[in-house]
Amino acid sequence: SPNKIGEYLGENKEPNLTVLRKFVELFEFQKMDIVTALRAFLGKFRLPGEAQKIDRMMEEFAVVYCQTNAAVYSKSDTCYVLAFSIIMLNTSLHNPSVKDKLTADQFVKMNNGINDGGDLPPQLLIDAYHSIKNVPFEIPEDDSMDFTITFYNPDKRGYLVKEGGKHKSWKKRYFVLTDNCLYYFVKEADSEPKGIVPLENLKVIECKDRKFTFEIKSEEKFIKSAKTDSGGKMVSGNHECYRIQAKDQEEMTAWVESIRKSISKDPFYSQMQARKKNAMCKQ
Repeated sequence: SPNKIGEYLGENKEPNLTVLRKFVELFEFQKMDIVTALRAFLGKFRLPGEAQKIDRMMEEFAVVYCQTNAAVYSKSDTCYVLAFSIIMLNTSLHNPSVKDKLTADQFVKMNNGINDGGDLPPQLLIDAYHSIKNVPFEIPEDDSMDFTITFYNPDKRGYLVKEGGKHKSWKKRYFVLTDNCLYYFVKEADSEPKGIVPLENLKVIECKDRKFTFEIKSEEKFIKSAKTDSGGKMVSGNHECYRIQAKDQEEMTAWVESIRKSISKDPFYSQMQARKKNAMCKQ
């Protein structure tokens, strides 16, 4: 399946690393613009969720693409940064939850100086922008994905009491912590979650105003999340925070520690900052 291919190619061990290199080398990137190359590359699998795996896969893409397009790009870090910028652009333009859409001028400016200290041709960046704006990346479907597999071996699970987002009533919910996400169900036997909270760029703290209660917060106004409405449709959540109560201090501490370990930073951010710094430095 596309998910399994992505997971395999992202592993930091042999023979996976050799297979990844050979896989990327199968693509004929000569005279292919970077958006077309990314469409071909990302159309064969689903990117895994772990930042380190994404980094390895995009590193190989950048090295091979840069080698076959050396007349345009000074070094592979330039291709790496631009490739991530394009992926982020795709999210910005086509994710309904992103309110402030990047403009073509902003996209050009955010990539200033990434070509060994110099700028890439503006028209190259403008063409990339409009290509993504007109046609988003197609993500391969994966028929093997289901919640049974997702929740088979969670980091933590159990009943807790959650405060409602709108009516502020407290209700017992069954929580499952796995794959850097916190899922909650009305009851344990349910096959699909009532809500999903991706644990990215969040923080968890103990509450002082209610016993055995902790709070999950974001630096943004609202936490990016999803929930099932009364009609069974999955919609965006509107929580400024999640307040959750355990049965005692020991249980609360265990959940807080587990959630803190699961909280991840933006998978693109640290790699992008390091690569961009390197790409902007002249050799």
